[in-house]
Amino acid sequence: MNHETEPIRNASVLGIPKMLILGLQHMFAMFGATILVPILVNGYFEGEGLSIQVTLICAGIGTLFFHICSKLKVPAFLGSSFAFLGGFSTVANLDTGIFKNMSMGEKLPYACGGIVVAGLMYLVLALVIKLVGIKKVMRFLPPVVTGPIIICIGLSLAPSAVSNASTNWILALIALSVIIVFNIWGKGMFRIIPILLGVVISYAAALILNACGFVNPDGSAILDFTNVAAASVVGLPPFELCKFDLTAILVMAPIALATMMEHIGDMSAISATVGENFIENPGLHRTLIGDGLATSFSALVGGPANTTYGENTGVLELSKVYDPKVIRLAAVYAVILSFLPKFSEIISSLPSAIIGGVSFMLYGMISAIGVRNVVENHVDFTKSRNLIIAAVILVSGLGFSNGLTFTIGTTSVTLTGLAIAAIAGILLNAILPGKDYNFGEDPGADASRGVDMNPIKKEK
Repeated sequence: MNHETEPIRNASVLGIPKMLILGLQHMFAMFGATILVPILVNGYFEGEGLSIQVTLICAGIGTLFFHICSKLKVPAFLGSSFAFLGGFSTVANLDTGIFKNMSMGEKLPYACGGIVVAGLMYLVLALVIKLVGIKKVMRFLPPVVTGPIIICIGLSLAPSAVSNASTNWILALIALSVIIVFNIWGKGMFRIIPILLGVVISYAAALILNACGFVNPDGSAILDFTNVAAASVVGLPPFELCKFDLTAILVMAPIALATMMEHIGDMSAISATVGENFIENPGLHRTLIGDGLATSFSALVGGPANTTYGENTGVLELSKVYDPKVIRLAAVYAVILSFLPKFSEIISSLPSAIIGGVSFMLYGMISAIGVRNVVENHVDFTKSRNLIIAAVILVSGLGFSNGLTFTIGTTSVTLTGLAIAAIAGILLNAILPGKDYNFGEDPGADASRGVDMNPIKKEK
């Protein structure tokens, strides 16, 4: 770890004004990615998707709950998870069984119900880790399984990025270019929030083009502020209770394999950044419980899945202030913003083209992170077993584009491509001889295991 600046573990010594500013910095770090998830999901559900207000309050409350579960020791922020985007897209396109005649708004609670179950899977993993230890558990979830699954998550969403970007390629390219520039050449805080900057700068360009009378290629207006004008300044988040269906659960639950691995990687990265072993104290089982329950609570009231954010780990590295109280301030800010409907509607007015431009980078990065997972963990593809596992996962995840539908009794059940890929990968890894991965042998590689957009990987 870099010792050029002495780390601060008790931010109270800085005084309240500086603590409040540091909390704002963490809020800005998470903000762009956190609100992007409901914006993208609204595209899948034709405007009847997740609420930005609910997303923000669930991120804030989820973070605070995570801190309680981890004994107030771990400086982590829980924002919206990108890993479940493919699941939302799949549920939106379901047209069999009970989903046959449903509107998009009626399908959404079932997607959230699947995420509730996915969050509860964290509790199962936490219990198993507590009983048998992490190394034995990770033998069943090596990078040769999780890496290709993450690749499938990103590639399955690629057509959506192109479709949105094609509504106005100028705006899409502005958003994409800004993200690339700040991600490669940005300094300090600007390098940590490239997605937020891409959204803000391309939105400013949209405002200018709209004011000059330009329209989209199809003749529609670039910006529409009708809902912004109608929204109140202050109001309660529009909570909506989730619903449960086996098909939606089978769509969402397997994605937890990727997000649980992301959690383990983030705990490793935060531990290395801060210089404390949070996997041992307060314990990985406690952080998994906090993350899982936060995810289930969020989905229960109509929010997205939560996940620990590498963006905020980046802020820890940048500021050298490791006090979890600062993260909790950011969580409080998120809760406050959730009671401002007009603010949410301004964000919701974001043109589809900008979403497409951001998605070009985002979805590609998810797949690239899957590749990185495989490379950094030194998966040996000269071994037939590893080739077979990866091949079956990739073909299953991408080939079963419409899933596999069958009937149990009178209930129609659909297994998505990702669910089939996850089941096949875990079974093949368990059956085929020649396992060659042991968790903990390479901490630097183990710290990069999920779909985190901005990981900080260090070895002690």
